[in-house]
Amino acid sequence: QGQPVESGGGSVQAGGSLRLSCAAFGYTISSYCMAWFRQAPGKAREGVAAISADGSTIYADSVKGRFTISKDNTKNTLALQMNSLKPEDTAMYYCADAGVGRCWTIPKFVRDLRYWGQGTQVTVSS
Repeated sequence: QGQPVESGGGSVQAGGSLRLSCAAFGYTISSYCMAWFRQAPGKAREGVAAISADGSTIYADSVKGRFTISKDNTKNTLALQMNSLKPEDTAMYYCADAGVGRCWTIPKFVRDLRYWGQGTQVTVSS
């Protein structure tokens, strides 16, 4: 049973940056699409970004140009660099494994995921 573990969340002022990391335990990420999704209280779950096994990426329109997803297959880790943060980026961020090699959309629902973590909180103040 695999387990992604997120870290790097915190509180930052608008315009600031944070880097989230995800360490995968019990499985290797190199062959699979990995993704970040977020959930804020009272808001719909949102797929943020995904990176497929071949390195191709997908971003939500709301974060395009500000966030960058990357992975290090040698370290078995996933990252999300978040720049120019806005208050509306405040949410719990989750790392997830789609269980397939290529993502054509950003997976966010349990039916589309193989593993997901416990989440890390990001709070952006204005």
